Amino acid sequence: MSAASAKPAAQMGQAPADVAGIVGLIDRLEKLLNASELTEMEIEVGETALVLRKPGAFVPAVESGADGQSAPVVPAAVTPQQSTATRQPEPALNAVVAPLTGLFYASPSPGAEPYVKPGAQVLVGQVIGLIEAMKLFNEIKSDRAGRVVRVVPEDGALVKAKDPLIEVQP
Repeated sequence: MSAASAKPAAQMGQAPADVAGIVGLIDRLEKLLNASELTEMEIEVGETALVLRKPGAFVPAVESGADGQSAPVVPAAVTPQQSTATRQPEPALNAVVAPLTGLFYASPSPGAEPYVKPGAQVLVGQVIGLIEAMKLFNEIKSDRAGRVVRVVPEDGALVKAKDPLIEVQP
């Protein structure tokens, strides 16, 4: 793995004998990641977070210029204080954010009308979508009222906790 971040066993309250078990678990997670089409895997248990990435996940994207030449896209710099495990996405102003990580669905079933659309009014407590996590569908309700400016994730997209779901203009 190119990157893995986790708190040392002493900080997690683990006895040194448990370190071998934790290392074994990380090895199994690495094999799962390599066998899948995923490029990144993030696991959080309590205050402990672990992020595993495939080496290809660090290659900068290539953008084609007007002259047909390829130019590398330079990623934003990450300061030492911003580790992947502690960095949270900044929610947009007046956004309803995901309370958990899972797959976002904008409608109750495939082909049905979405719960909310841009331009529509949303009330506090109104269902704005579903997040599927561990084969359970969780209704996500708005915590603010106003006009929906934008539905951020696409239907069926993976969202992480605290990712913006909809932007609302009061």
